[in-house]
Amino acid sequence: LDSSQNATFAGTVSDSKGDLRSIPKSAKTANYTLVAADGGKCITMSGSGLTLTIPHNTMTAQTAVTILNTSANDLTIAKTSSMSLYNSADPSGAMPTKLTARGMATVYFEGQDTGYMSGAGLS
Repeated sequence: LDSSQNATFAGTVSDSKGDLRSIPKSAKTANYTLVAADGGKCITMSGSGLTLTIPHNTMTAQTAVTILNTSANDLTIAKTSSMSLYNSADPSGAMPTKLTARGMATVYFEGQDTGYMSGAGLS
């Protein structure tokens, strides 16, 4: 620690999810529902006709999850009934229902039942 209380590390800085300079990846090839352990990760989805479900009461406020569609097919975005999900790029706030092929989006959870999505390929 220096006199300003800033820390310098010679090695890798990590926590329970890994290197803090990396975004951990979790690859999925079947329909998937987000779980609390997905917070701070990039969920990659690869396959045809897949659905990613975003449930309520799973993530805590101020958590983010990135979704990367690595396939040449659209990915369906679904949510549970008590979850409010908004497309930040849509002035009406309409819920996104699709992430196009090779699209990427991040969900920021404002609360346990409210998420805001932003990215490329959302509709």
